[in-house]
Amino acid sequence: MRRSDVVLERLSLLHPKIIDLSLGRVERLLSLFNHPEEKLPPVIHVAGTNGKGSFLAYVRAILEAHDKKVHLYTSPHLVKFHERIRLAGELISENDLVSLLEECERVNGPESITFFEVTTVAAFIAYSRTPADALLLETGLGGRLDATNMVAQPALTAITPISIDHTQFLGDTIEEIAGEKAGILKPGVACVVGKQLPEVLDVIEARAKEIGSELYIEGRDWSIMIEENSFLFTGRNASTRYPRPNLLGAHQVENAALAVAATDLLTNQFSLEEDKVKLGLTHASWPGRMQQLHSGLLPDLLPNNNPWELWLDGGHNESAGLALAKILETWQEKPVHIIYGMLNTKAASEYLRPLASLGTSLRAIEIPYEPASLSAEDAAGHANEAGFDAKACPSAEQAVAEIITQEKPGRILICGSLYLAGHILSQSF
Repeated sequence: MRRSDVVLERLSLLHPKIIDLSLGRVERLLSLFNHPEEKLPPVIHVAGTNGKGSFLAYVRAILEAHDKKVHLYTSPHLVKFHERIRLAGELISENDLVSLLEECERVNGPESITFFEVTTVAAFIAYSRTPADALLLETGLGGRLDATNMVAQPALTAITPISIDHTQFLGDTIEEIAGEKAGILKPGVACVVGKQLPEVLDVIEARAKEIGSELYIEGRDWSIMIEENSFLFTGRNASTRYPRPNLLGAHQVENAALAVAATDLLTNQFSLEEDKVKLGLTHASWPGRMQQLHSGLLPDLLPNNNPWELWLDGGHNESAGLALAKILETWQEKPVHIIYGMLNTKAASEYLRPLASLGTSLRAIEIPYEPASLSAEDAAGHANEAGFDAKACPSAEQAVAEIITQEKPGRILICGSLYLAGHILSQSF
């Protein structure tokens, strides 16, 4: 076990709940550190349900194509906590992370604070102490009461598509959830808004009008037309053709277009150039999102010189299922064999229903070392409700072994959870 894991475990015990949305505790600790959130480089703050990480991956790649030093804060991590804190382009080192976490632990003392809150404070301290040109900041949950929402004057905010998720924390209706996400809007700060349901957009527009935030909205202020190998972006002043991003799926074109829309609003501040924006789109990477696996424990199970492909995706809600279905519709020349695991806090049947007519077989597994995982049997039950003839399996390894011996060769897709994606990727090291 890494030293940082030991400290992180101690920090997780400072509050009885994993999630307890509030700003009071994080405000207290930030004040004890003399407000590092006020000493950050220009911040791009993003909220939404789907595509936040991909959007930031594109923005990061675009800025780095211009030789900018970029901080990045995202969650959850896939393999190790260090992935959450990227300093000027590099993951935080083990020694620096341990030192930072222990400093936060010492200053906080026994006071109650959630794991996400104290680690967000640690990230703000790291970002304030390391020079960079920009900080890309992803909300953890919601927006209004999220620990990342302590930056009073970001350079830009962004809201990716919003759908039903985390109802136990954000509200039972799409309008309530949209209200929480719109909580990242700031007076006098522009916000780029991805494609939204009409009722969601009404909430965002009402909040923007109330506080004085300018919106740059897909479908009103900018639009895209997806073509075979490119997409046409039409903004305020011109139409420009951009190459398709290297991340797979039509939804990734939407995410890339949102990043291009952001560059429309950031061009003057960062001196952005069109050719380097295009370069960034084709060089972005985001592990665990429709990622083909070529090495590791599971790929090594595949026969040599075989027609099998192994893919991994961490999407985990209904919108992610719909996006995944669009990809599977283009994969019908080969059988698609699905292995999935999911948290018990997610709506598994709604996620799986769009995939039911597109998957040749489905095997359900429990996510290893994850207490909130559905059991393999319960996961299989949800899959059957969604229209599959599902089978429970004890592990991903067993599922892959069964597929390659019992099914027709094709593609194997492991999906349903970022926690499952992280477990699979950890086996590649």
